Amino acid sequence: MSPVSPLAVLALALVVEAAAGYPQGLFRLIGHPVTWIGRLIGTLDRRMNREDRPAPARRRAGVAALAILLAVTGGAALAAESVLEPLGLIGGFLLAVLASTLLAQRSLHDHVAAVAEALETGGLEAGRRAVSMIVGRDPDRLDEAGVSRAAIESLAENFSDGVTAPAFWLGLLGLPGIVLYKAINTADSMIGHRNPRHEAFGWAAARLDDLVNLPASRLSAGLIIAAAALDGPEPARRAWRCVRRDARRHRSPNSGWPEAAMAGALGLRLAGPRVYGTVLVADAFMGEGRIEAHAGDIRAALRLYRRALAIGWGIVAVLVLLALSL
Repeated sequence: MSPVSPLAVLALALVVEAAAGYPQGLFRLIGHPVTWIGRLIGTLDRRMNREDRPAPARRRAGVAALAILLAVTGGAALAAESVLEPLGLIGGFLLAVLASTLLAQRSLHDHVAAVAEALETGGLEAGRRAVSMIVGRDPDRLDEAGVSRAAIESLAENFSDGVTAPAFWLGLLGLPGIVLYKAINTADSMIGHRNPRHEAFGWAAARLDDLVNLPASRLSAGLIIAAAALDGPEPARRAWRCVRRDARRHRSPNSGWPEAAMAGALGLRLAGPRVYGTVLVADAFMGEGRIEAHAGDIRAALRLYRRALAIGWGIVAVLVLLALSL
């Protein structure tokens, strides 16, 4: 097997990101690849999303903007891969370092852990400030249970679209796969909203994001169920039951899978009606347990997350060994 095969790059990228994350000094100096992608999306939105045009024309403009975004980001990734692949082991390491910037294992853990720490040491107001860094809902409307549930929901959802999905596309298609995935996912987060400005223009981005996240959301639920099984058969059975019953009731075709698995594993009820800004989102509940979550539940969710990561690493290692043996 070539040392720069996608699976080998994925294995090394997971190790690099878990060990080092994305250094704050580097972020202050040059920003982050996702912020670069975001600036391109913002430029396309400003120049191509004309509010005086009818919805069909704006939808076509959104399709064109998405095509431009994918051509630019995918072309840059292909160019980098073509330069680095011939360098052998050194090139493979550099590809892994580049890919690691688009994984979020460490940063996701740290941001969610900060919410638990804030609740434990600073109380509700500190918890609200910490959770506002990772969720879009109005923190002032959240009590301690609401803050805790919001953190756990963010952990479950971002495990899928911040870790599992980019890892999946990296392992399948190499550096272009993870870059294209992050471009689509970032476009969805910026323009894939059902509001007057973006409902038509962001339609293509939102639909494509649903599609590319489909395999990872199911895989993420499976990893959470497997992690829950380490606590015994009952948490795993609860998680599986909640996924089967509740996942498809979520307003998102993908977020319900990891959220339902996490809810069942922890014996909580997640999701449900939530307020974003001034808009009430009447979402279905995931799970059948208690609603009164607390900082200890965030810690329990983080333990599940670390176990799910470890299981995922093990699967990647087995795949690499199998590829080596062929």
